Amino acid sequence: MTSAVATEFARKIRAREPAIGYWVVLDSPVSTERIARLGYDYVALDAQHGLIGYSGMLHGLLAIDASAQAAGVVRVEANNATAIGKALDAGAVAIIVPLVNNAQDAADAVRYAKYPPHGIRSYGPMRSALRVGPVPAEADATTLVFAMIETPGGLDNVEEIAAVPGLDGLYVGPSDLALAIGAAFPGDPAIKDEFEAALVRVSDAAQAAGIAAGIHNASGELAHGRLNEGYTFATVASDLTHLEATAAAHLRSARTTIDAK
Repeated sequence: MTSAVATEFARKIRAREPAIGYWVVLDSPVSTERIARLGYDYVALDAQHGLIGYSGMLHGLLAIDASAQAAGVVRVEANNATAIGKALDAGAVAIIVPLVNNAQDAADAVRYAKYPPHGIRSYGPMRSALRVGPVPAEADATTLVFAMIETPGGLDNVEEIAAVPGLDGLYVGPSDLALAIGAAFPGDPAIKDEFEAALVRVSDAAQAAGIAAGIHNASGELAHGRLNEGYTFATVASDLTHLEATAAAHLRSARTTIDAK
């Protein structure tokens, strides 16, 4: 039986209703569980650049599901049947697929995530049977596939990618996308106008295709802005950067107190 959280998240994304998520890179199920209880619509585990192996991904999804509030999303390490199948079998409701350069890459991602006759996903739903159902057609109806737009090819072909049948959304990786259009480093002010134009192109392509547009953000304020600009879902990143920033802020406060005496 499909879980209410999975069903509602799939409905919300496909209806292009706003959703807010959080990004996790640490293999820390206890902190992930606490984050999942805060009210985010989804929590995304980064299996590509995060410090998370298969066991960490599995335990992270268990922690997210324990909240009974947030949907578990995984950015898979690569666009292949094994990585995508393992994430889905572990219980991910949605996958974010990196380095999608063209429509064929996007079509492959959809095929890897769907059971026959619509795809080639191997049947072995160890955990996912509890989260999105053991019946292939029911699992396919709930499982979401997002293609990352973060490369020169991905941006050049974004309209064709968005039109791929079965794809549920586009997801902007802003750091790589900035580098793809000529930035010397993420956040480079020299390409600000080109970067903003690229974001509009992605959201317009998604809207024209009738699918969701999502984007990664360094803060809640940035996420708020992107949602107001027309993006469907926005992720706030991340547990590691926020841990460091909070610890640094407390250190500054403590030192200021000492200096004031």
